[in-house]
Amino acid sequence: MSRLALSLALLIAGLGATASVAAQAPAGPVADPGPRGGAPAAGGALPGLGAAERAFFRGALAQFMTVDSVTGSMPGETGSGLSPRFNGNFCAGCHAYPAAGGSSPPTNPQVSLATLDGAKNLTPGFIYATGPVREARFVRNPDGTPDGSVHDLFTITGRRDAAGCRVAQPDFAAQVAAHNVALRIPTGVFGLGLVENTPDDALVADDRAHAIKKALLGIAGHFNRSANDGTIMRFGWKAQDKSLLVFAGEAYNVEQGVTNELFPNERETHPDCQFTAQPEDATFFTNTIHSGSTASDLSSATVNFAGFMRLSTPPTPATPTPSTLRGQQLFVDVGCEACHSQTHKTTRSIYTAQSFVTYHPYSDFEVHKMGTGLADGITQGSADGSEFRTAPLWGLGQRLFFLHDGRTSDVLAAIQAHASPGSEADLVIRRFNALTPAQRQDILNFLRSL
Repeated sequence: MSRLALSLALLIAGLGATASVAAQAPAGPVADPGPRGGAPAAGGALPGLGAAERAFFRGALAQFMTVDSVTGSMPGETGSGLSPRFNGNFCAGCHAYPAAGGSSPPTNPQVSLATLDGAKNLTPGFIYATGPVREARFVRNPDGTPDGSVHDLFTITGRRDAAGCRVAQPDFAAQVAAHNVALRIPTGVFGLGLVENTPDDALVADDRAHAIKKALLGIAGHFNRSANDGTIMRFGWKAQDKSLLVFAGEAYNVEQGVTNELFPNERETHPDCQFTAQPEDATFFTNTIHSGSTASDLSSATVNFAGFMRLSTPPTPATPTPSTLRGQQLFVDVGCEACHSQTHKTTRSIYTAQSFVTYHPYSDFEVHKMGTGLADGITQGSADGSEFRTAPLWGLGQRLFFLHDGRTSDVLAAIQAHASPGSEADLVIRRFNALTPAQRQDILNFLRSL
């Protein structure tokens, strides 16, 4: 018997004890148990950091939570550089739940932000109080060529600290009607220093360890690699960013409109809306903050944001139960783990106690074709309009919104959305649906324990 045939026989035999591979609709009283209660199981510094590193993390967290206004002159909005077009006014406003560094909170701050400080914005229909924080990308330009860039929701027009600025919001209602809007929600950033410090070779080796299983399940996937040096990119919904510093600099410029040393130019150049010198965020030469960490105080906010992500600890899963242990095994058996790889390992690190750390993000950090049901038509790097990075599942237990656009708060609905024409996950979802109701419930309980 060939190796491939033997692997196929073993795979089918392993699944045979739990499920038929025939496609069928889910049946029975299966339900998402909902977000796990209790204290936040995420947030805080990585264990084992030295005193100077912990001080930097505290200073970085303070900057992550600093609210920006246009010139820093508004009460309670001491940061400056909020620019003509923006989606939010501080990092932790979007990356908020269950703690600073997470994803969308239960109440969307963008609703009140639309008119904050006298701003004259209309709230787009896809932004509402109980929905997720969102950004909007346009799929096509007016001439039909590909767009894909973020079109910010709000402008500073009318704000008391932006006298004379008159720029208009995009006509989001018309763009939605034309099926030209692709939405994204914030990703959690806990524990990302471990991801950043995982060698490319290790990610490739971890992928190869699942290669036979992926082939048998019809799963392809590939890494989104940098066009400059060929290394693996791993951050963002389409793994479009190489490093946490690039991820932070891009987000600061795109989401808050703050120019910085990585992205030093305004995206909106209307001359009546320029109130600060460029770049608005840069290295300090004099310490005016005095947080207790000189390294944090003299570093740009962008460097602080990257440091906050880099030094944050991953989410802590709940104590296992018989149901979640069964669910974890079923998660492997039906093939979910083929993409949502449980374990990776860092290399040698300059940060205290972070060398050769084994961690469990539940992602292979590859991009996969997710079918017509999830395709957004946006190409980023080598990730095309139907491809997305395997979303890390750590912290899912306390997450409120799912999938790249936040279309559901139900884990079961998010699982079912993985199946549509052209999706690499089709066979896995058929196997999930072929489980008994009790077995599917065990998987949902396991996911909510992460």
